[in-house]
Amino acid sequence: MNTSRLEFFDSLATRASARVLAAYSSSFSLATRLLGRRERADIRALYAMVRVADEIVDGVGEEAGIDVAACLDSYEQAALAAMRSRFSPDPVLHAFGLTARRCGFEEEWVRAFFASMCADIAACLMKPRPMNKAEFERYVYGSAEVIGLMCVAVFVQGLEVAPHDYEVMQASARRLGAAFQKVNFLRDLGDDAQRLGRRYYPVPLTEADKREIVRDIRADLAVAEPGLALLPRGARRAVRLARDVYAELLDTLEHTPAAEITRRRVRVPARRKWWLAGRGLTAARGGPVS
Repeated sequence: MNTSRLEFFDSLATRASARVLAAYSSSFSLATRLLGRRERADIRALYAMVRVADEIVDGVGEEAGIDVAACLDSYEQAALAAMRSRFSPDPVLHAFGLTARRCGFEEEWVRAFFASMCADIAACLMKPRPMNKAEFERYVYGSAEVIGLMCVAVFVQGLEVAPHDYEVMQASARRLGAAFQKVNFLRDLGDDAQRLGRRYYPVPLTEADKREIVRDIRADLAVAEPGLALLPRGARRAVRLARDVYAELLDTLEHTPAAEITRRRVRVPARRKWWLAGRGLTAARGGPVS
């Protein structure tokens, strides 16, 4: 049977999203390899849309000399339109639309995400004022927690899940997404403040500040644990790998002087990420874990 032109474009869009993920995030790209084919394509489509929006506000738009706020608003409207239509001329948004409709993404989640991206633009204009507590929580919800909600929708698509279990998975996904984002804030502290004029955490950072931030992130990781056990096996392996990579990064940040975190971006070496991936696969197959 010949492939229709629309099916060909579906395939092209799916490949385009995979390339975006591979180019921008080695950690998540590695984790998606533990997913089934359908889930892998959907997570890549979600990530690619989010990544393009991030790039609009993280310097690419400014380098291009465009009206960043207007561009972001246009991209939000295009993303929402892609959720409602069978075709988008933008391959990344086309793939996102396929995933959003198949998995039942809520428009509120997408609007919340773009609201956080708008907050990043506002932060640049208001520097150096840091976010207050309410702004911080709202930002984390839109930039990270709703991504967790969308991931859960991907993982359970087509499965029969008890309402209580689904609620537990959603609550855990929100806390895990928040933990990942807070680790990113701490890792990128210097670049965010110096290049982008954003202060999610205090700058300069004191050792007391760092201890409190690490304690808060560890609490998020602990609260997220129950929902991980309820995920389908492939998703559980992938999410645990991502969690382990971020936990490793958090350990490294905890043992890095606060002043140094402000000066340079701390990373988990690629060979360590591959070791964690291998350990996760071994554990999933029932083998020993050292």
